[in-house]
Amino acid sequence: MDIATLAGVGLALSAIFLGIASGGGDFAAFIDIPSLFITVIGSLASTIASQPREYGFKIVQITMSTIKEPKLDFIGMIRTLVSFSEKARREGLLSLEENLEEIGDPFLKKAMQLVIDGTDPEVLKGMLYTEMDLFEQDLSMQRAVLEAGGAYAPAFGMIGTLIGLIQMLKSLNNPSTLGPSMAVALITTLYGSILANVFYLPMAEKINRRTMKILQLKRMILEGVLSIQAGENPRILEEKLKSYLPEKERRVYEREAQEATA
Repeated sequence: MDIATLAGVGLALSAIFLGIASGGGDFAAFIDIPSLFITVIGSLASTIASQPREYGFKIVQITMSTIKEPKLDFIGMIRTLVSFSEKARREGLLSLEENLEEIGDPFLKKAMQLVIDGTDPEVLKGMLYTEMDLFEQDLSMQRAVLEAGGAYAPAFGMIGTLIGLIQMLKSLNNPSTLGPSMAVALITTLYGSILANVFYLPMAEKINRRTMKILQLKRMILEGVLSIQAGENPRILEEKLKSYLPEKERRVYEREAQEATA
């Protein structure tokens, strides 16, 4: 579970509730079902209409996916690739076939299977790059769904506000209703802003950052697999792969490697 997503949404909603409470705490004044319906259902409908069917109808599923944190173990992946390299140098590439069932990462498993099958390096590289492109395209489409929701939510908030203003103007002859009517008219704008800036847009950015991280791991795997296929020295491979680690993780990896050697 991605704690950052839950913490961010929770803090944002807490800040909003605190702001309401500091102004008297009349939470009932900020609840209006028709306004909520216009903003939420309207933005959902337009988002679905603007996106391909296979993505638009999955907007709730896409939103919930940002709460699940993928397991990206760069350090563990380097250890795995280096161990494969050492074994391939000792016993040959075909000896790695017995390790295939132990591989949990589907991308690495496919890459190693292609290596064991004797696939030409250029063909292998092309196939894996194609898979990476398709993966990136899929997550880009998911991000686009949330970005569309972030654009439509404030727009429907404004539509609700205009509807409320029209209704308010129709009752100008009754001054006692102007204040409550204006408050209701503005609630839809508030709902639209909350939907866009607490949910849709932050989660779209979460998918964008996650895509970059996963692609970085896949590029590291591709680099390692090609080096294994080429028969490079495991120590050189290790140094290559360490360049994919952030400075903090690199220090952790080097310290653990020193402890294991000692």
